[in-house]
Amino acid sequence: MASHSRLDNKPKAPHLQRGTSTEQLACNHLQASGLKLLHQNYRLRTGEIDLIMRDGNTIVFIEVRYRKNNRYGGAICSIDPRKQARIIRTAQHYLQYRSPDAQARFDVIAVEGNDDIHWVRNAFDLG
Repeated sequence: MASHSRLDNKPKAPHLQRGTSTEQLACNHLQASGLKLLHQNYRLRTGEIDLIMRDGNTIVFIEVRYRKNNRYGGAICSIDPRKQARIIRTAQHYLQYRSPDAQARFDVIAVEGNDDIHWVRNAFDLG
């Protein structure tokens, strides 16, 4: 009988390792700025939200993006309207079931090159 633990301990692909480390870098940066982590990698069929944090009375849904360079528009430009719609649908579900009366904000943490962090507050809205 084969054990599944070997698969669970399989090393992540380099791009997945980079994604995980970038999300942690972003989380640390935001916590140092006073935000409180509520959830990391909140997933539904409709989509995923990298970080959900509290900033005072506001629930902040954060998309974290990494790009090695800005050759194709950079990290911020990679969040197209379709991706925004997925994040918004997932955030609406979160708010409905976990914090129906909360104010919401959508931020983006764009990390480029050697961990150069750009924090865009109110990057998009429920519109």
